[in-house]
Amino acid sequence: MIAVRHLFLAVCAAASLWLSACTAEPPPRACSPVDFDGAPFTVCSFDVDRADIRLFLTHPDGAPYAQFDRLAAQMEADGTPLLFAMNGGMYHDDRRAVGLYVEDGEQAAPLVTSAGPGNFGMLPNGVFWRDGGDAGITETNAYGALFPDGSPRYATQSGPMLVLDGALHPDFNADGPSRKRRNGVGLSADGRTVHFAISDAPVNFHTFARLFRDRLGTPNALYLDGVVSRLYAPGIQRDEPGPDLGPIVAVVSAPAAAP
Repeated sequence: MIAVRHLFLAVCAAASLWLSACTAEPPPRACSPVDFDGAPFTVCSFDVDRADIRLFLTHPDGAPYAQFDRLAAQMEADGTPLLFAMNGGMYHDDRRAVGLYVEDGEQAAPLVTSAGPGNFGMLPNGVFWRDGGDAGITETNAYGALFPDGSPRYATQSGPMLVLDGALHPDFNADGPSRKRRNGVGLSADGRTVHFAISDAPVNFHTFARLFRDRLGTPNALYLDGVVSRLYAPGIQRDEPGPDLGPIVAVVSAPAAAP
């Protein structure tokens, strides 16, 4: 009788686990299509507390990574598969970052505070950074006072700010004629979710900024680049080719635990 009862309980437990597995909703994909204001976008969202968000520029051989596949191959060799990547800021012809760039605690380029030509110099611009368990998007002048004792582990400066404290950049116009493919990053109001977005059709700055503020609810968002904007997201079968890149922002899996 006891053996039969134990068998019955075991069968019930197994059935319960099977039922839970069948009825539980699958985890949401990190990257999903989003339609906004008549334009298609792809948005990849990551929990700051769980995602390993990093910046990459230089391969161990001393040359820029330049391509997503080259970075993916290195990450695979290191046991930290590449889950997501996007061009992570503007760069010079030799792929050096235009403004501040910090990788794994090492500053490779300094903060630029002056106005200048092009989108980068359209003030206010800002810095996307990651340090320990926190991430931030901070206007350039405010960033200068944020880390008085050193740099965060990762930081990339770009511009312009798309959204600053809930307001769109003052130079954006709803009828702006400059329409390009664009990519950027925004941070949720509680600072715990990072949203990376790329337009899948040409859009102007105003529409792109409103995607972050009005659809994604990010009070601060930063433009990363345009025209060269590309996405690596194997979860949705995206690995976009193109010209060599400079800084790359990426999410990698944690190294596997040793047996």
